[in-house]
Amino acid sequence: MKLVIVESPAKAKTIGKFLGKDYRVTASFGHIRDLPSSADEIPASVKSKPWARLGVDVENDFAPVYVVQSNSKKRIAELRKLLKEAESVILATDEDREGESISWHLLETLKPKVPVERIVFHEITREAIDAAIAAPRGVDEQLVRAQESRRILDRLYGYSLSPVLWRKVRSRLSAGRVQSVAVRLVVEREEQRRAFHRAEYWKVDAALKAEDLPFNATLVSVDGRNLAAGKDFDAGTGRLKAGSEAYWLDGEAGRRITRELEQGLPWEVVNVESKDTRQRPQAPFITSTLQQAANGLLGFSASHTMRVAQRLYEGVGLGGGEREGLITYMRTDSVVLSDHALDESEKYIRETFGDAYHEGPRRYTTKSKLAQEAHEAIRPTSFFRTAEDLAPFLGPDELKLYRLIWNRAVASQMPDARLKKSTVDFAAHTGEGRAVLRANGSVVTFPGFLRVADSRQEDTVLPDLRVGMRIISPEKAAAQTAPAILLESLTPTKHETQHPARYTEATLVRRLEEDGVGRPATYASIISIIQNRGYVEKRGNALVPTFVGIAVTQLLREHFAEYVDPRFTARMEEALDGIARGEQEWIQFLRAFYRGQGDFGPGLETSIEAELPKIEYPAIPVGNDPESGAPIVVRIGRAFPFLQRGEGGEGNTATVPADITFEELTVEKALELIASDVKGNEALGEDPETGEKVYCFLGPYGPYVQLGEKTKENKKPKRASLPKGTALSDVTLKMALDYLSLPRTLGEHPETGKEIKTAIGRFGPYVVCDGDFRSLDKTDSVFTIDLKRALELLAQPKGRRGSTKKVLRSLGKEAGTEAEIQLYDGRYGPYVSNGSVNASLPKSADPDTFTLEQALELLANAPKAKKKRPARKKAAAKKTAARKKAVTRKKPATD
Repeated sequence: MKLVIVESPAKAKTIGKFLGKDYRVTASFGHIRDLPSSADEIPASVKSKPWARLGVDVENDFAPVYVVQSNSKKRIAELRKLLKEAESVILATDEDREGESISWHLLETLKPKVPVERIVFHEITREAIDAAIAAPRGVDEQLVRAQESRRILDRLYGYSLSPVLWRKVRSRLSAGRVQSVAVRLVVEREEQRRAFHRAEYWKVDAALKAEDLPFNATLVSVDGRNLAAGKDFDAGTGRLKAGSEAYWLDGEAGRRITRELEQGLPWEVVNVESKDTRQRPQAPFITSTLQQAANGLLGFSASHTMRVAQRLYEGVGLGGGEREGLITYMRTDSVVLSDHALDESEKYIRETFGDAYHEGPRRYTTKSKLAQEAHEAIRPTSFFRTAEDLAPFLGPDELKLYRLIWNRAVASQMPDARLKKSTVDFAAHTGEGRAVLRANGSVVTFPGFLRVADSRQEDTVLPDLRVGMRIISPEKAAAQTAPAILLESLTPTKHETQHPARYTEATLVRRLEEDGVGRPATYASIISIIQNRGYVEKRGNALVPTFVGIAVTQLLREHFAEYVDPRFTARMEEALDGIARGEQEWIQFLRAFYRGQGDFGPGLETSIEAELPKIEYPAIPVGNDPESGAPIVVRIGRAFPFLQRGEGGEGNTATVPADITFEELTVEKALELIASDVKGNEALGEDPETGEKVYCFLGPYGPYVQLGEKTKENKKPKRASLPKGTALSDVTLKMALDYLSLPRTLGEHPETGKEIKTAIGRFGPYVVCDGDFRSLDKTDSVFTIDLKRALELLAQPKGRRGSTKKVLRSLGKEAGTEAEIQLYDGRYGPYVSNGSVNASLPKSADPDTFTLEQALELLANAPKAKKKRPARKKAAAKKTAARKKAVTRKKPATD
């Protein structure tokens, strides 16, 4: 038996279908070894070393200390058991550096005594697997060294700089070689938005008609000067850029020019141009462009795109027992298509669209010199397998992404679209000189690749216009004998320059790629990390930095600027690629980075030692108080960011609400928050029952009321949240006391004697009795509901919010059984069950697209539930035993 090892069970299942009974295909479930992730994982033999926390021996050529991950130990034992029966081992992990590294770690850990081969493939199809089996190789040590160097480099960077953030900003923060650059880009875009000054400019639009065909024209110049547009303004001042000769039309001038243009009729056609142009198709997808397109067109996050692509790559069931990968490997930076793909795409295009739609193979060149040309672009494994063919077998998101990939790959091999573009200029006279209005038209004369592209070219048709024709008002049309153009309306329109757009996941990936920061396999994880760690948050589709992210960037930029410079990070990427090509010695590279040498300056270790004493507690500047001149800053507290005016102290601080961004935190807003906090220190009144003062404050998550003051003796005074949006000025003593009275005890349940209470929770107002919750109806009030009404609600069947689990959908039945596989939304997240075995979905899984096959795979690998005897309290058990003993003693004698 030949043992084939891949990363995932889904991939193993697909490949297993292609190989015969002489092969056993199994999964490693990803990486099995890594550097220690916690102090508990550090081997005892190195715990006393000064570098032990790093997991890298910086005193001995940066030798890594690898440990088997706790969740991989069982899997390794299973692989070793299979290895005893194997005559050879075939390592079939992914073709990139990470896949090569997994194969190397398997080899180092299992230490097989039988022959070992390494195979790679771009797609999981029978032909590709057969070809790979026929052409094995060894593990590529250069790729392994490159990946190992990357891992060590990231550990040295993160584990050296993160403690600086713990000491100077807040505990549990982290720095990362790529993540910190990504956060810096997001922060600097927010700083640009904050410094932005809006400018107003006007345009004049004309609605025209000729030959019963309506069209539009726009004023483009006055007295030979082009009208100012957004690009002509300085974002920092809101004025025209220095040296600009553009004609700035404000509101008054716009209305004046409009009147003069109307009075200056007739206008005249002075120029008509028409030219043929071409629109070229885009190259097939690589990882970054796929993530960008899926985000822009489908609304997918980068991580979701990669999860769905992984499923398409690893293979799905196509009915009749057939299972095959549908796309090529999705982590690639190469736009190259194989000769086989070029031949098949040509055949499909000619058969489907005709010979006119294929003019020979189009070969694309990857712009990045760092791309791995041995890889292939992302494409369908068969061009003859359309999205419509796969609709019965794919989930909604899988189908959308497959269609996107198929369309892009097919379009890349089709001819250019041919267009005819027209420009018509109209001259008019104004008090400031000659004015020119322009109409633009565009007509597709041959669609070419647009037949399948995701973008569509809309025609803008202009009538047949000639130089010398006149534009007149509709009132004079009746008296006109020559062909004329009618002016139906003339409208001045206001425009404003726009803030620099915040990054989206797609545009941030594009920027990282343009700067040479990171690699295809890292983009999705980096985007997730900066959000999960609280440096960036999503507002709609935009990425917005948090104040913690801004403080971290401020510190790193001021004291370790080189290490968060995209150019420096790109140079490190180039060096890592040099190691993969055998052009860079890996230990020398790590030594230069950590100890200092050449382009890497003094080295990270020396830089931290030099800068650490200089670092002060970060303060994010907001502005100055216009009255006192005192600086207003944001500081990072243990739990939340807060405002500080001057030296702080009573009346000069305020918590920053969680929903306010740095761009929105103006000086005026900051002073308003500080004033609200001061007002909160003024009691609303006294609680008549306790005599304690009642206060109202604005916290990070909104307004709340508090009973009594916070003192050493009363560290946690009673608090109650107010509805979101409540203005502090609207809060009265009665209102505060109402909320502080919660939870209210309504009485006891007549059947159980348990207390019934009412309160406001995460999902709104509710009643509860002995852990049994019911939401209040809209007509109920938490302050007036009585015991009778509460009993009515508790008698109703439990609704969706109160359920501890909820069936999301049925996935189908397991073959050969009647067991229905259900997908649930449980207390601890989504899981699947066949009635006897439960299995939680991985964090990376999407419940909306989770399939029956994936569920069966999870259940097959889930630990079987142990049968438990009913639990009994020890006291009860003793009583029972004593009772039995007593009965035995009292049993009468039979003799």
